Amino acid sequence: MKNKKFYRRAIEVAWPSVLESFFIALAGIIDTYMVSSIGSSAVAAVGLTTQPKFIALAIFFSINIATSALVARRLGEEDKEGANRILVTAIIMGLVLTVVISALMVYFSDSILRLAGSNSDTHTDALNYFRIIMGGMIFSVVSMTINAAQRGSGNTRIAFTTNLVSSIVNIFFNYCLIGGNFGFPKMEVSGAALATVLGTVVSSIMCIRSLYRKDGFVQIKYIFKKKIKPTVEVFTSIVKLGTNLFVENIAMRIGFLTTALMAAGLGTDTFAAHNVGMNLLSICFSFADGMQVAAVVLTGSSLGAGKKENAKIYGKVCQRIGLMISLVLSLILLLFGKGIFHLFFDKLSIIETGEIIARFITVIVLLQISQIIYGGCLRSAGDVKYTLISSIISVTIIRTVVTYILVSVFEMGIVGIWLGIFSDQFSRYMFNSIRFRQGKWVNIKI
Repeated sequence: MKNKKFYRRAIEVAWPSVLESFFIALAGIIDTYMVSSIGSSAVAAVGLTTQPKFIALAIFFSINIATSALVARRLGEEDKEGANRILVTAIIMGLVLTVVISALMVYFSDSILRLAGSNSDTHTDALNYFRIIMGGMIFSVVSMTINAAQRGSGNTRIAFTTNLVSSIVNIFFNYCLIGGNFGFPKMEVSGAALATVLGTVVSSIMCIRSLYRKDGFVQIKYIFKKKIKPTVEVFTSIVKLGTNLFVENIAMRIGFLTTALMAAGLGTDTFAAHNVGMNLLSICFSFADGMQVAAVVLTGSSLGAGKKENAKIYGKVCQRIGLMISLVLSLILLLFGKGIFHLFFDKLSIIETGEIIARFITVIVLLQISQIIYGGCLRSAGDVKYTLISSIISVTIIRTVVTYILVSVFEMGIVGIWLGIFSDQFSRYMFNSIRFRQGKWVNIKI
């Protein structure tokens, strides 16, 4: 009966987060599908912007993970004022950084995308897409920060609702702006970027409104009533936790960017297939990310309440649920992987490349979901130095070296790219699972 209680609570917290992450990833793959109607060069152009975009957002992801972990800990301690102070501090940090980073990304966009591997087929579309996304980044940052605090307080349904509506708005305006439907101008790749920004505008408005709920653990009324202001102490806590997460994120993005550069060097068609494969991997990641959110909330609040054994149990429960999900996803990709690529492309050579990629993903997803959930438990406890080291070794070093040797030395092409991705996922799985099972992470104070 006790185990059933843990599973029931984990599912209750996880399902909104899983669906939220899934719909975000689904919107991304629908984005790619709609852009594919323009041609493989357009798909490749959008794909080229992915890693530079995530490098720009890395600091915000780090702040938000720290925010979720700290709010979850305050939830366990029943410290409402502390949780709201964390939110206020995180929002101000996010807004200041957004102005600086957004301006830099737009100004240096041409050089950034050439460094990312753009060519004559892809550069103009990639440049237009990237500038629009980076110019509208402020709406995305506001949404992410508020949702991070809501997730940390256990209110995962709000984040699910806001991101679901954002995805629907994104898809609707994709249809309107990419092809020029319902009287809208035909903007093609630029239209896809503008649709994404419009989705985040709606999401940010909904997120701000969510703070007016009377039953919320983080809320505007409480902030004004208590005259809560950002403090150096909270700023230091976020920076202390977020710095390691930021370095980890950047290290990972360097590894991801290096892989993308080598994949782009294989030609526009191959890179287009690779980009669709990465979108499929992102769909699989969305389930892991949703379960990771549940793990962060449940382990973090348990540790805040001083219930270390409960934290361990919740981590195991979330990993087991994640494993079951990964088995289902692996089977779907095994049966329908080639057919999925056929939806995006008509050219036989691209579809055959896609079939190879799909086979790799069927195996990778089994490792990916578990290692992400284990990593979420470690980060929620504050064991961020360990996850930093494991990510640098796995993504920045192992993935990059293996991919380079297999692609540049042994000339294995797309097979070498995806063997490199597999080596990284396997390494992170080993690092995170061993650390989780040792149990030392429950003794860290944040």
